[in-house]
Amino acid sequence: MANAASLFSQLLGHFPRAEFAVMVKKNGAERHAKGFTCWDQFVAMLFCHLARADSLREICGGLSCCLGKLAHLGVGRAPKRSTLSYANGHRPARLYEDLFWTALERFRGQGRLGGGKTGFRFRNKLLSLDSTTVSLCLNLFPWAKFRRAKGGVKVHVMLDHADYMPSFVLITEARRHDVTAAREIRLVAGSIVAMDKAYNDYGLFARWTEDGVFFVTRMKEKTVCEVVEECNPPKNRNILSDRIIRLTGVMAATKCPHLLRRVVLWDAEKGRQIVLLTNHLDFGATTIAAIYKERWQIELFFKALKQNLKVKTFIGTTENALRIQIWTALIAMLLLKWLHHLVQGGMVALQSRRHAAHEPVHLPRSQGLARLALRNPAHDPDRRTIDARSARTWTATCKRRTRGLNSISRRQGHGSIVISGEKRSLQNVLDSSGIIY
Repeated sequence: MANAASLFSQLLGHFPRAEFAVMVKKNGAERHAKGFTCWDQFVAMLFCHLARADSLREICGGLSCCLGKLAHLGVGRAPKRSTLSYANGHRPARLYEDLFWTALERFRGQGRLGGGKTGFRFRNKLLSLDSTTVSLCLNLFPWAKFRRAKGGVKVHVMLDHADYMPSFVLITEARRHDVTAAREIRLVAGSIVAMDKAYNDYGLFARWTEDGVFFVTRMKEKTVCEVVEECNPPKNRNILSDRIIRLTGVMAATKCPHLLRRVVLWDAEKGRQIVLLTNHLDFGATTIAAIYKERWQIELFFKALKQNLKVKTFIGTTENALRIQIWTALIAMLLLKWLHHLVQGGMVALQSRRHAAHEPVHLPRSQGLARLALRNPAHDPDRRTIDARSARTWTATCKRRTRGLNSISRRQGHGSIVISGEKRSLQNVLDSSGIIY
């Protein structure tokens, strides 16, 4: 019998245990821990996102269904609900934040995330800055008060368009303004930041201009300015005007005395004018408009994060548990991005087996589509590699209702995932997941 690890174990193999142990010791995450390790907690939380588990019961029940195959994951036994809940509430979320940035840096250094095709000729680093609000029930999360009868947290993200993965993430209370998070970011000279109207702060604009950082944003309607130079807009384009301006408002002129650029374009789809403000005086007006349009990629990132991973329903009510769930969701997205890059390259270096018991681990797919099961290859004597054309997908069809909750059951010797016989390419499955954009 071939000795091989499950596919979930192969995904976890990209997080070296020695490196993980160093981070655990650095953050003191296992202080006073007796049996449930931080690695067990990480496996359980990653399982929560990949299997789309909605509760502690589903996480613990799903892992306990794996029987003896938890050894492939480095886990001795499935955790209890109270044990996992206590760990999420008390162990530092900083551990998983460090794990995400370390793994992201390693994946980028090894070229595992590929490169984004923005279609621009310039070599400046292109970034998008925005935030998304996660609504919470104020009765369950009293520490996250947002409005009179509503709670929430805000996730501030700066997206790198080289691989469409974050270069900056900050989780704050929802009441915190976006500009306060932007002031904490330090950027390399020559970077171009695309952002929406919420980040209009003339002091920030002046600091970025002095540091050699360029920005493209929407201009507020009540901004007072004077025209310094009138530029000729390109013909046969949607550019209505292109002007070099200077701010003349009482506070604006003091905070930002630098020359800026005002570009007005026509949005034919919605029948409106869009007024852009930038400090880049050399690019063409059409390039400035295209840079702002590229900002939509961060909206797609938030859409994938909220719709396909568990960041809208939480298994803990403390602030620490919520932070752990968000950071592990970002780690899960990093793994899916890496899988997509492998498919783009024509080869997926994961081993599959034919007559194996199945683990209830799935890649999420959009709007109720069936999930792709990652199977346990332990019992298949025929070892082969999945490529982009011959990849086989399986449909989860045996979800049962147990005590009013979705649970994953298992049948003796066969598992709960039934092979559907339908052959599709792994490329189509990942494209339909909504994770890759």
